[in-house]
Amino acid sequence: MNNHAALVEESLVQLCTTESLELLRRNLTPRGILAASRTEAAEARSYTRVFGRDAAICVLAMAGSGDAALEQGAVASLDSLAELQARNGQIPKYVDPEGQDADFWYLGCIDATLWWLIAVDHVRRHGQWPDMAQRWQPQVDLAINWLMAQEHQKFFLLQQNEASDWADIMPRSGFVLYTNALWYRVKLLFELPCLEETHYHFNHLFHPFKRDLPEYRRGRLLSHYARRGQRNPGLYLSFVNLSFVGDEGDVFGNILAVLYGLADDSMAKEVVKTLQTAAVAEPYPVRAVTTPIDTDHELWRAYMGRHQQNHPHQYHNGGIWPFIGGFWALMLAEMGKKAWAEQELAKLAHVNSLDDWRFTEWFHGQTLKPMGMAGQSWNAAAYLMAQKALGETGLSA
Repeated sequence: MNNHAALVEESLVQLCTTESLELLRRNLTPRGILAASRTEAAEARSYTRVFGRDAAICVLAMAGSGDAALEQGAVASLDSLAELQARNGQIPKYVDPEGQDADFWYLGCIDATLWWLIAVDHVRRHGQWPDMAQRWQPQVDLAINWLMAQEHQKFFLLQQNEASDWADIMPRSGFVLYTNALWYRVKLLFELPCLEETHYHFNHLFHPFKRDLPEYRRGRLLSHYARRGQRNPGLYLSFVNLSFVGDEGDVFGNILAVLYGLADDSMAKEVVKTLQTAAVAEPYPVRAVTTPIDTDHELWRAYMGRHQQNHPHQYHNGGIWPFIGGFWALMLAEMGKKAWAEQELAKLAHVNSLDDWRFTEWFHGQTLKPMGMAGQSWNAAAYLMAQKALGETGLSA
């Protein structure tokens, strides 16, 4: 790269920082951060709500930013979700910014509770709002109890329905990679029991090639079933259940497994190499899966075609999601791959800038057509998280 191109790239990275902060400020309400900017389309699709997972990811960028409005918005977001927590402990999929309604999705929304807990811990450790140590503690206890009730008592992994996490029209069920990467993180942050058992079974179930076999008989059998369905040993399986396994290559789940310390050095390198070979970050970071599920595949479900949304290379089934791209760059930075992470950050700045800084929700995985809502808060947040991991100035000289 010549000096002029490098300067242009650095300028774009810095401009994206400014635009990301401005987007988060615009999407703030007194009761928290909205998933997307207010437009007629966003209102119609309920994107102008405080979402459990979206808001929590935004909190990871907002709390500790030193920006008073964003610091307060982080606390307000967690407050709003806590106030409408279900009696059993579940954090809502979303709440409306007036605090009158909460939604819990058709088959549940297990990851909203996980992300909320991760965000609570982040505010307590890094936020600049005073007196956070015990804030939300009753809700934290209730949320953890709700999650514990869904943990398998031999695998120490969470169990869930199909379509019940962020990829809410994908057929992942049983033991799900993405969800259990978050569960391990929650266990670590809140010092919950059986952390090592969760780590052990995570690696034996989602990457069933270990020489040692689980002592639990059903664990051995399930690992055997999973091994027969694993065609890509460089990645963790996206899910494992009694009948099926997911070998579509869940990019976000694999990124979180590396980022949260579930993959050892050897496996982390394999994951990164496999994702690079699959070109998941070309031309934009990153595609949600390495191999989309075709309509004739055994994992295809009729609901995936609803509204023509989750066909191959679209939405969760191979669409390009800039917010996951932020986690991709963050993971590379945390692994010490600074130059590579800087390249991905620059690409992410470019993709967020398209259509006059639209911060587009997702792009078609082949045609690159912009899809979904504009002004996505978690695009901005994930970008800022990656940039912070690389240092306050973004690109190095």
